[in-house]
Amino acid sequence: MGKTIIEKILSSHSTTPLVAGDVGICFVDFCFSQDGTSALVLDGLKEFGNAIKNPKRYAMFIDHSSPSPSLGVSKVHSRMREAANISKSTLFDVGCGISHQLVIEEGFAIPGRLILGADSHTSTAGALGAAAFGVGSTDLAITLATGKNWFKVPKTIKIIVKGKLPKGVYSKDIILHIIHKLSANGATYKSVEFSGETIEKLSLDARFTITNMTIEFGAKCGFMPVDEKVISYLKKIGVKKYKQVYSDSDASFEKTIEFDVSKLVPYVAKPHTVDNGAAAESLGDVTIHEAFLGTCTNGRLEDLEIAAKILKNKKVNPNVKLLVAPASRSIFLNALQKGIIRTIVEAGGVVLPAGCGPCVGTHQGVPADGEVVISTANRNFKGRMGNPNSFIYLASPATVAASAITGRITDPRKYIK
Repeated sequence: MGKTIIEKILSSHSTTPLVAGDVGICFVDFCFSQDGTSALVLDGLKEFGNAIKNPKRYAMFIDHSSPSPSLGVSKVHSRMREAANISKSTLFDVGCGISHQLVIEEGFAIPGRLILGADSHTSTAGALGAAAFGVGSTDLAITLATGKNWFKVPKTIKIIVKGKLPKGVYSKDIILHIIHKLSANGATYKSVEFSGETIEKLSLDARFTITNMTIEFGAKCGFMPVDEKVISYLKKIGVKKYKQVYSDSDASFEKTIEFDVSKLVPYVAKPHTVDNGAAAESLGDVTIHEAFLGTCTNGRLEDLEIAAKILKNKKVNPNVKLLVAPASRSIFLNALQKGIIRTIVEAGGVVLPAGCGPCVGTHQGVPADGEVVISTANRNFKGRMGNPNSFIYLASPATVAASAITGRITDPRKYIK
């Protein structure tokens, strides 16, 4: 019997072959945490004498509250800097960007690797063929101290996406539609392999959006094909050694699901769950007060460019705050060079430092009671952006930009040439 991608990667990191349902001890290639979880990781490391087995395989990121909004957070940031200095591990400080984007840009995520991150959206790296698991801070501390951890091998769901994407429809619409159809627990503790003609045609930026949100329907990790686009990107960032991993032709999948997106329309997740989906065109009577473009889901260059094309020579509605946070410094600089940032600012948008921005509600852009936000983020539960009395809708960069102009949730297709 053949093996799936996750069975192969976990087997190659164990001393014994593993299949779905097995529990095995596996060595881990790379670990990371961010400023919302690093303090707990460092607390856990105290139990092991603060010793990190492989400091070069660990990085911390200051991204969730960047720059610091309070004295308490500043103390956490200071502790992270000190710990990185003492342990000789890597720290990405204020303004560098979001952990999930930097894990990709810095070449930590490559095909065949096993990655653990103390952040639930670690699965983003699966678009490059890495097995990337979000774990708790204690689990990460144990891994840092020992270099390994235990894993129960997930079963795999294969999702085939076919059909030509219509105008104004993007990968965010695809994944919101899939989550709506499968529900928020439709793939709990499963590995998900995405394939099909539609996936093959997506850019890497677009693919990252989908693997980023696999956790939103319960999956433990997600994978995209390691094709010429991936190989070309790895070459561009200087990665030369890696092992491409593919499922065998006779691999056993728990189930295979097909989605035809040829008639898909711009999609939105309504409050207060990600699987509460609806067509954007059906929500035209929903007035918004804040629009947010960014996050580890849609803060990449392609996302900013899509929004800027819609905002070009237009103005943000005077009753709307448009906040924009590039996912990394590199993306910020490229967007500056291409004139994207200028377009956003001239339209009335406010550009924030590279990082998570308003996404988790720790500082920037906290909505007032009763305010409605449309965001490119990945979650919209009560209180996600800092106020349980506000309402968050999730959408693509195009839908967010169009909505910022009109002041209500807007189908972006009329703004796309």
